[in-house]
Amino acid sequence: MRVGWKYGLAIVFGAGLLAVAAGWVVTRASPPFAPGDRQFEGSGDPVRGQLVFNAGDCASCHATPGQPDRLRLGGGLALASPFGTFRPPNISPDAIDGIGEWTVVDLANALIGGVSPKGQHYYPSFPYTSFTGMTVADVKDLHAYLMTLPKVSGRAPLHHPSVLFRIRRFVGFWKLLFFQEHQTGARFTGDPLHDRGAYLVESLSHCAECHSSRNVFGAIRRATRFAGGVDPQGTGFVPNITQDRLGDWSEADIAKTLTSGDTPGHGRVGSSMADVVTNTAMLPTGDRAAIARYIKSLPPLPTPRP
Repeated sequence: MRVGWKYGLAIVFGAGLLAVAAGWVVTRASPPFAPGDRQFEGSGDPVRGQLVFNAGDCASCHATPGQPDRLRLGGGLALASPFGTFRPPNISPDAIDGIGEWTVVDLANALIGGVSPKGQHYYPSFPYTSFTGMTVADVKDLHAYLMTLPKVSGRAPLHHPSVLFRIRRFVGFWKLLFFQEHQTGARFTGDPLHDRGAYLVESLSHCAECHSSRNVFGAIRRATRFAGGVDPQGTGFVPNITQDRLGDWSEADIAKTLTSGDTPGHGRVGSSMADVVTNTAMLPTGDRAAIARYIKSLPPLPTPRP
């Protein structure tokens, strides 16, 4: 009887060890690209990289707070969330405190895989869940542009995540459930303008990250994608941008709002959207038209309750 009890305990203990080992393996941070990947050979175009930078709204999060130059990317802005307070890092080309020593493969692994050069998971407050749809060409161009910007010394303050995510490895479990590399929600039709808009809206400009509601784990609820949701900063409600809400807006109305911030009802966008417009206003006219075309194609979805 005693021997049977010990045998059962050994089985339970062994199964527990196997489960822990399996969890450790499946939650490891695996970068999608290896050093020396030939896809990244050759130089990126910094002029095109500036377009990628603006479309990605990079300055809104990574510019050093309290100074007027949006290209001083020292990071540190406090991003409040139900899962703690997160601080975007220094992404200036400073070799010590920024990303000056990063290769283009390092940048690609961060944007497309959510993995740092040190082999750690990034928290999904960094929207790699959308950036994962970026093209290699755009990553190369963005890297080339970032390396032309002013070097900023000093590191951003540390993140202060909730207890659940203080062990960075736990982000690996989140990724298993809610993240897939290279996956995009974009719907392509073969219309060049529409498809350019799909890429901009779904990947580079990561519009769904704000204009959707989230589940208890902080992942976008597919049924509310683009239908609006609580502002990630907890400062209000981000509007529905499907045809349920913007049905009366024309493509020209949307493009105008992305240029000036003025809405068809003689109002103006506010909150974080004002920062977005600062960036979209610097895009080529054709890109704003493409975004408008894609937004107008979004099927109507009811606005979720706050």
